[in-house]
Amino acid sequence: MRLHIGAVILILLGVIFLLINLDVAPAVEIRKLLAQWWPLLLIVVGVTVMLRPRRAR
Repeated sequence: MRLHIGAVILILLGVIFLLINLDVAPAVEIRKLLAQWWPLLLIVVGVTVMLRPRRAR
């Protein structure tokens, strides 16, 4: 099963914005969480790209 990282990121962003709009999660807390953990997102994306099988040309 191939991971579609772009689709996963869009879904996660949609969930975050939905939670904020429904007042389930305060925007301030989510901003602090994202500000602290954004490097981990870059690492996950990089590892995913690195481990993806290359296409034969």
